[in-house]
Amino acid sequence: MKKLLQPRPLPCNASLGLLLLRLVAGLAFALHGWGKVQTPFGWAGDAFPGVLQGLAALSEFGGGIAWMLGLLTPLASFGIACTMAVAVYFHAIKLGDPFVASGPGQGAYEPASVYLCVALLLLLAGPGRHSADRMLFGERS
Repeated sequence: MKKLLQPRPLPCNASLGLLLLRLVAGLAFALHGWGKVQTPFGWAGDAFPGVLQGLAALSEFGGGIAWMLGLLTPLASFGIACTMAVAVYFHAIKLGDPFVASGPGQGAYEPASVYLCVALLLLLAGPGRHSADRMLFGERS
């Protein structure tokens, strides 16, 4: 388990890039999730079961904070990736939204797709050397 949480050794410039990405995307997710954790089991109405809404709220709010800290990054990235995969499916397939919104207030699956890719990047590359994961678990050899 510890090896899963140990970041890979990366060059300093790559780690700085991952840090910036984690901070910006993590803040965005924490803000997106903040409203959802206020009513975690009912923020989406009847569109999804309450327990799944609760997991999505936790993954967005808690995952965003975890990304900013670089703490438990693989777990946070997995939760966010699952949530964004459902969002892409819901908007692209169920609602038939275009990739890019055709006007203000129109639905699109572009943002969920971008966040899904960010989550997959952090899942595959790790948080970098500037992270709580590295301080707590060390670096892979």
